[in-house]
Amino acid sequence: MRVLKFGGTSVGSIEAIRKVVEIIKDTEHSGQVQVVVASALAGITDGLIGLARSAQTADHAALDTVQAMQNRYRTIAEAFLAGGDLDQAFFFIAADFEALTRTLDGIAILRELSLRTLDEVMSFGERLSARLLAHILTAQGVPAEYLDTRELIKTDNHHGNAQVLGAKTADTLRSYFQSAPRSLYVATGFIGSAPDGATTTLGRGGSDLSAALFGAALEVEEVEIWTDVDGILTADPRMVKNAFTIDALSYVEAMELSHFGAKVLYPPTVRPALEKGIPITIRNTFNPAGKGTRITRTAPEGPYPIRGISSMAPVVLIRIQGSGMVGVAGFSSRLFGALARRRISVILITQSSSEYSICFATLPEDAAAAEAALHEEFEREIASDALDAPVTEPDLAIIAVVGSRMKRTSGICGKVFHALGRNGVNVVAIAQGSSECNISAVIARSDQAKALNAVHEAFFLAGVRSVNLFLVGIGLIGGTLLEQLAEQKAVLAGEHQIRINLVGAANSRNMIFNPEGLDPQKVQSRLQRSGEGVVPFALPGFIERMKDLNLPNTAFCDCTASDEVAAQYEALLRSAIPIVTPNKRANSGPYAYYKKLITLSKDRGIPYLYEVTVCAGLPVISTLRDLFLSGDKVRRIEAVLSGTLSFIFNNYDGSKSFSALVREAKAKGYTEPDPRDDLNAKDAARKALILARECGMPLEFTDVTIEPILPAACFAAQGLEAFFAELEKVDLVFEKQRAEAAARGEALRYVAIIEAGSARLTLRSEPAASPFRSLVDSDNIVVITTDRYSRLSIVIKGPGAGAPVTAGGVFADILRIARTLV
Repeated sequence: MRVLKFGGTSVGSIEAIRKVVEIIKDTEHSGQVQVVVASALAGITDGLIGLARSAQTADHAALDTVQAMQNRYRTIAEAFLAGGDLDQAFFFIAADFEALTRTLDGIAILRELSLRTLDEVMSFGERLSARLLAHILTAQGVPAEYLDTRELIKTDNHHGNAQVLGAKTADTLRSYFQSAPRSLYVATGFIGSAPDGATTTLGRGGSDLSAALFGAALEVEEVEIWTDVDGILTADPRMVKNAFTIDALSYVEAMELSHFGAKVLYPPTVRPALEKGIPITIRNTFNPAGKGTRITRTAPEGPYPIRGISSMAPVVLIRIQGSGMVGVAGFSSRLFGALARRRISVILITQSSSEYSICFATLPEDAAAAEAALHEEFEREIASDALDAPVTEPDLAIIAVVGSRMKRTSGICGKVFHALGRNGVNVVAIAQGSSECNISAVIARSDQAKALNAVHEAFFLAGVRSVNLFLVGIGLIGGTLLEQLAEQKAVLAGEHQIRINLVGAANSRNMIFNPEGLDPQKVQSRLQRSGEGVVPFALPGFIERMKDLNLPNTAFCDCTASDEVAAQYEALLRSAIPIVTPNKRANSGPYAYYKKLITLSKDRGIPYLYEVTVCAGLPVISTLRDLFLSGDKVRRIEAVLSGTLSFIFNNYDGSKSFSALVREAKAKGYTEPDPRDDLNAKDAARKALILARECGMPLEFTDVTIEPILPAACFAAQGLEAFFAELEKVDLVFEKQRAEAAARGEALRYVAIIEAGSARLTLRSEPAASPFRSLVDSDNIVVITTDRYSRLSIVIKGPGAGAPVTAGGVFADILRIARTLV
């Protein structure tokens, strides 16, 4: 035989009750159910509490709510009953609401609402739903008797959250059913009675406990808890979208998960079933074919090292510390005894090994009473400075990682705290029981969802690495990056288990966000028009929105050339947000800011990736970093760092004038709209400065010597045509330099040289054997000479500009962040 419990959503509508009837009548349950425990209809308990509080303030509008509530029961009755059955239902519904109204009138007259009276008011929800369900089942061909459990479930007199008197309740239940006729009983959940006969309630979720008490007393084969989800999930699906059903749990695992917030199961429910070894199954009323979650004494091991993650918020952490507790026997007994006398429930406890401090978590509504209890208990110790006054930390959350396998699996703790730390989640307190079935961490409430997702992904999606990407700057580079993200999305997910989820994007005018992900193919077009979630761009607003979303594995990508965006890097790293950027402004700005960013990234373990700031997608910075880490010392770097200047001098063979080549470079898109922005060599100088800093040289931009390529008159010219006119005047000067070099078998190249703590850029002639003579079109080249590579230098050569290779380098850095998520 079985006991079935149906929650509020399972009896909350006509369609839901129809499902309940079908379940009780199906081949699995027909003739196998001894007791059905019914909760109040969804929303009724909260409604009744609201009515009671309105009555206390003499709010006459509450009468309308009473009538609406009564009409809801009548509507359900009319959907299933007819004739005399319907008349009977209308009669008891009216009688119960008349009794409820009298109780509310009494509250209004006295202007007082005691917990005892509130229990009486709340009990009407279960009494009405159970009686109505019994009538409906009988009318549907399943004879059922209504059972008011206040006569059977005995509790103490702690109204609002009464404790069941286990032995007495078990005896009462067994005695009742030994003499009662064999039938299907529809019993009220949630309620019992105190020794004086007053109605009590068992706390939110108490109907689960009612079902377990029936199951244990009757020693049934199974207790089934029917709800609106497919069982106990690996995490709260409201916060973790990819949470999934746990097939099996042990009693201990179920108690741990439910204690720390898994709302599908009321924590005390497990104990009566555990004592009798009765399985509990959590199933979905709206998906009865699903197997749900089965809870037994020893559950079979699953494929993962943990079972699930639960969380509780808000909680308050209270800490007491001082030398007066070190080595003092009985201190903890006094502390928790003081709390117990005030009936304050402690959720979590942790104590330092030095015995200098102890802290515990409690619910916010108990925090003031708990603090007062400690002040009262330790008044003398606090007055003599043997103890500090209790410290309260509010607005916190607890996440609990649960699973019996963790006792036999090394590295679980490390994986939990690595996932939290990588995402910038600060841990306030930690607790782990000796059973090693639960690791609990107290964190800021604002980090609850991010922490759950980070830890869930670390354990249940261990092979899948995801990045929640926020992109600012959708020009040529950013737009090309979006195209590459769209093209590679399926390959990354299918073959490499990497998911790049574009959450936010902005151009210079607009921005858009979607935590579920934006389509990279549509972002540019969407940002061109207003509406559909598109709002005007403001950098502070973009960053604030990114932080407020607080998603795990967030990364910020800056594809602008903006000083304003670069100025935000420090704050982003301090918020544990990795940065990927081709923007040179931060690393070529003040040395102190560059050094601060590098130090923050290193000390906090937050990636700051800027490979493409020099030579686009060529692996120059990563090579320098690897050389440094492996103990090599860079002695000299020679490089062509400007794609524009590379194109011009690679093709300057005398067949065209210098000015003509500059015009050609502009026409092919190799230069900025004004070629002087390239010919002033400042961009190449910034790249040289970045390389020098990567080699450990504390240089400022003003320390980089730039040999001018053009005379001052070219830069002073007003407008492009005037500039080209001035440039044509020096064609013969350039031709003379070129011809003299060619006579020696050499060619002109504009080269950056970094050595001996200095950096300079100069125009020089290169012999035929020089690696700089092998350049084609706009290629870049970097020649690195080190202690180990002194006879034959390292040569890195290839395209150093262009949207595809630059965006590809940015994409590669984003993937590097994904690959660190292990």
